[in-house]
Amino acid sequence: MLDRSLVFVDLETTGAAPHFDRITEVGVVEVEHGRPVGEWTSLVNPERPIPQTIESLTGITDAMVANAPTFAELAEDLHRRLRGKTLVAHNARFDSGFLKSEFRRVGLRYEPDVLCTVRLSRRLFPHEKRHNLDSLIERHGLSCDARHRALADARVLWDFTQCIHREFDSERISQAVAEMLKKPQLPPGLPVDLFDRLPEAPGVYAFMDAQGHALHVGKTMNLRARMLSHFSGERSGAAVRKFGDIAGIDWKESAGELGMQIRFVEWVRRLQPSHNRIPRRDQDAWALQWDPVDGPARPVAIDLAGIEPQEASKLHGVFRSQRVALNALRRLADEHGLCHIGSGLQAGSGPCLGFQLKTCRGLCVGRESALSHSMRLMQALHALRIRDWPHAGPIGIRERNLVSGRVEIHVIDNWRYLGSVTSESELHELAHSRTDAAFDAGFYRLLSQYLKRAPRDLDIIVASRLVNGAVESPPAHC
Repeated sequence: MLDRSLVFVDLETTGAAPHFDRITEVGVVEVEHGRPVGEWTSLVNPERPIPQTIESLTGITDAMVANAPTFAELAEDLHRRLRGKTLVAHNARFDSGFLKSEFRRVGLRYEPDVLCTVRLSRRLFPHEKRHNLDSLIERHGLSCDARHRALADARVLWDFTQCIHREFDSERISQAVAEMLKKPQLPPGLPVDLFDRLPEAPGVYAFMDAQGHALHVGKTMNLRARMLSHFSGERSGAAVRKFGDIAGIDWKESAGELGMQIRFVEWVRRLQPSHNRIPRRDQDAWALQWDPVDGPARPVAIDLAGIEPQEASKLHGVFRSQRVALNALRRLADEHGLCHIGSGLQAGSGPCLGFQLKTCRGLCVGRESALSHSMRLMQALHALRIRDWPHAGPIGIRERNLVSGRVEIHVIDNWRYLGSVTSESELHELAHSRTDAAFDAGFYRLLSQYLKRAPRDLDIIVASRLVNGAVESPPAHC
């Protein structure tokens, strides 16, 4: 390990996502053939606020970086220091990912050999459970005068490297390092420049066999990194062994997470890959139906095939089979003290199974009124109710990739995905399309979960603008 040029690097950032967050501090320890030859560090103006949680962790404040250079101003000097040397970092995918993204923003290519000290520690100390930096400091008696500051943490990594060379012979360390730095091994027939062509961006990919049939469809927030993980280092050849003879790889870039998720559902449905668990289609989706006024007297499981979106909003839950739907109802009954007979889980007269197990409050034996039981059943089912569409009509959700500049607008109406476009000029025709489509259980699950946890600054183009072309501000949150 020490027979090469090394740079021990640590970064502090505004968050964990290289495509969005930015670097706030860089620390570098330079080592040549086992001897430290220099150190370098700088605060970095991230050109955005530092979250309070990050500030509390690192101690780096907005005021501290206000007058610091931006990464663009540091890039050429830092690139010169790092170029041609093996990057050593703790959880190295994080640091290398940020550096690649930052360098790419300023037009510089950075593709180092990367050595992760987390993985190195796991290889050399397999009996230990923890390999985070705090654990390494405690276990090996290392010192750190400013934890969660870049240069101090980079120094710890150099100290750890010296420590393992005192504990193990050079041959064992060299063997571990060689395995970790092993280059990608592509299956025969795939283009040798595959990794150069893959973008570091969200998207979906498919492994194909020689007949053009899909073996596996995957999704990732970084296409290049995911493909490298399939064919590199200690996992080299794992993809081939798992999925068979891979003769081709297709991929499609997305602007963000939502586009990636949508495209993944579409690709799996269309390609029917042999090694994926195929999402069930509408005819295989079930829900619970019960309305004390207009519906069945007790909850029943119904098939969602052909259900209109307006009718779906009166139902509860989306389940992959009738059995799963009834099991969910049984859990609700037991959790809320409901009667198995009154909940439609058991026929005949009481006492029901729940009463015998002391979970039912006694509707079946006259200890609870039908009205009281109905009210509690309604409350229990409410949490599962399929949500009403919260907008007056179709919406467009715009995603931007800040690195690549890619923009996509995903058009949705009544929980139905209508398609994606790249500009507002294409929206109007799409907003009026496929209005007779039935309820889509798969996209309902995907879209409702995404909108529930979506950021408050989600870029939504609302119905009147889609239909009439009028400019209207989106709601604060969907």
